[in-house]
Amino acid sequence: MADATANAPKRHGSLTQVDPRTRRRNAAEARFKACGLAAIALGIFFLVVLAFSIIRSGVPAFTTTVVSLEMNVSPAEIDQAESGMLKTAAYTKLFIAQLGSQMQEQGIGGEVDPDAIGRILGKVGNDLRAFYQANPDAVGEPVDFTVNASSRVDGYFKGRVTREGLVDSRFLVATDLDVVDQLTEAGIITRQFDWGFLLGKDAGVDNPGGAGIGASVLGSFFMMLVVLVLSLPIGVAASIYLEEFAPKNRFTDIIEVNISNLAAVPSIVFGILGLAVFIQFASLPQSAPLVGGLVLTLMTLPTIIISTRASLKAVPPSIRDAALGVGASKMQAVFHHVLPLAAPGILTGTIIGLAQALGETAPLLLIGMVGFVAREFPTGFWDGFVEPNSAMPAQIYTWAARSDVAFYEKAWGGIIVLLVFLLIMNAIAIVLRRRFERRW
Repeated sequence: MADATANAPKRHGSLTQVDPRTRRRNAAEARFKACGLAAIALGIFFLVVLAFSIIRSGVPAFTTTVVSLEMNVSPAEIDQAESGMLKTAAYTKLFIAQLGSQMQEQGIGGEVDPDAIGRILGKVGNDLRAFYQANPDAVGEPVDFTVNASSRVDGYFKGRVTREGLVDSRFLVATDLDVVDQLTEAGIITRQFDWGFLLGKDAGVDNPGGAGIGASVLGSFFMMLVVLVLSLPIGVAASIYLEEFAPKNRFTDIIEVNISNLAAVPSIVFGILGLAVFIQFASLPQSAPLVGGLVLTLMTLPTIIISTRASLKAVPPSIRDAALGVGASKMQAVFHHVLPLAAPGILTGTIIGLAQALGETAPLLLIGMVGFVAREFPTGFWDGFVEPNSAMPAQIYTWAARSDVAFYEKAWGGIIVLLVFLLIMNAIAIVLRRRFERRW
């Protein structure tokens, strides 16, 4: 014992002094913390840049430039417009004539050019004709109309179109901007919040001012109903069986491996599967939210099963043992004790899976839910599932693919709407987790 003590290496210094080795360890730890903080700061920086870019590009989509006018159309003018071949163009000429008369009365623009007024206005013929057909009593009476200006005029107010960069074309010429400025001073052209963007529907490739995302929001709503009704009970039931009741053998191992693999399959593969099974084989209606919901259910199930099994595993085994020890059956132990404790994680995983499905685009495009399909609102609750419609991601993709810059602005605005829905769903997940969370 004395020899071992004598041969032990001698230590220099004291406990109150930091030796070089400890100093190196502390320096390495400080560098690691600095790298972690730098990574967090870099991530926050890119998140702020992304959020700023989305808001800066998308907020203008929530405002629009409108032309306000009091019209008084006689029955003879209505009959003349309805008797022609181009009824929409005839109603547009009526609006142009009335606006030209008002401009002459106020001395705006000198000699009125109907072609210049036509370039300033958007697609007004359809709205006027639809109004007078729905309200025949308004014929011959003064009616206040507010219609969208053309996309170029709207871009002039939002900074997309400038006098210096404007090239004369059939859509807008430089002298038209002088008339626009005078109409603005007279209060005929104004900017206002665009409720039509939130509540309207797609208006076609040549009318960006009238395009809205409302119909696509309804399409996404009906799809999410299908996904929720199918994926939640199926996913939870499969998870409970695999985690609590299934025997541990090679067959269940294969099932678990395939579930994990399905969670990593690209979403476009599920779109091809939905096209082949639900549309070509089962003959379900194409472009319907019902089919989109079925496809997204297949895509969401692996995520829900994995998150639910993780929540069930997180419940301590002592909970199960205690329930079984007082005489509860296996099913009673699971449904009366384990499942309530795992409910916060199950709800969180389900909502995250729904949020993932809400943002998918590729599988919807393969089953025909493209943006231009969302031209009409569903006529009833059941029709909302089976009538052709689109979804928010598909509508955003369609707008981004069009050539007019105004549609690109609409796409950014649609991204903001989609992100708001995703934030709401994640907030609900946090609230539910806090509400049902139990500590043991």
